[in-house]
Amino acid sequence: MKAIYDICAPAKLNRFLHITGRRDDGYHLLQSVFMLVDWCDTLHMETRADGKITREDLCTALPPDDLIVKAARALQAATKTSLGAHIGIEKKIPAQAGMGGGSSDAASTLLALNQLWNTQLSVKHLMQIGLQLGADVPFFLSGGNAWVEGIGDIISPVKLTPAQFLVIKPENGVETKAIFMDTSLKRDTKRAIISGFAEEDFDFGQNDMQDVALRLCPGIQEAIGWLSTIGLRGRMTGSGSAVFAHMPKNLDLRGAPSGFQIKACNMLDVHPLSGWAKS
Repeated sequence: MKAIYDICAPAKLNRFLHITGRRDDGYHLLQSVFMLVDWCDTLHMETRADGKITREDLCTALPPDDLIVKAARALQAATKTSLGAHIGIEKKIPAQAGMGGGSSDAASTLLALNQLWNTQLSVKHLMQIGLQLGADVPFFLSGGNAWVEGIGDIISPVKLTPAQFLVIKPENGVETKAIFMDTSLKRDTKRAIISGFAEEDFDFGQNDMQDVALRLCPGIQEAIGWLSTIGLRGRMTGSGSAVFAHMPKNLDLRGAPSGFQIKACNMLDVHPLSGWAKS
């Protein structure tokens, strides 16, 4: 195998996001339901015999040493392969949105190169590599929607009822680090249990990062306010700045804030690359 094209890297939405504590090493302990949606980046990969990792940005420009490149190098190091890759990326998922775009790209890179290089690592092994790249990467390797705990490393599959969500991304983003460093961030939400999560309760819990993010990015409140005018209750996903709402029917989206990215997204039952690595 010399090339794989049209590799999907889907975004995620956090149905809720609770911060339940903080470890001695500074990492925050979270609880969330991560849900895959069909807002996707697309990657194209070709084998290089010289061992080099190169990346071509086919639309939006990315930082030189982004998670795609880091993921490829991490797999090289773990497997000691002599092969390299040229990776093209069509970036569609907004940056600094809380939708896991970079982590999803990294996960799809690991899965695709594991195939392309015939390194034959298991999903479990790829998840160990992925966790070193970012807390959300293991989820995207797990294959489906999930109840996620710890620092992103405790993942339990959940079955969700198919639904459509309206996602709106303000012009400005939010840096996750700035939220976690804020002294007013709530870090003591009572732990929930997976059996208490009602999959059709779109108001379950809250996003503990939202109040801090609202101060850092006024566009989040503007997005939530606009959603309320069309009868939808918005909530920020991840560390923001994207906001989403359950959309039970087609709506008239005229009057949306200028400059915002808006997309009606369908939930995905499974990751498009599920089964690309052995369990």
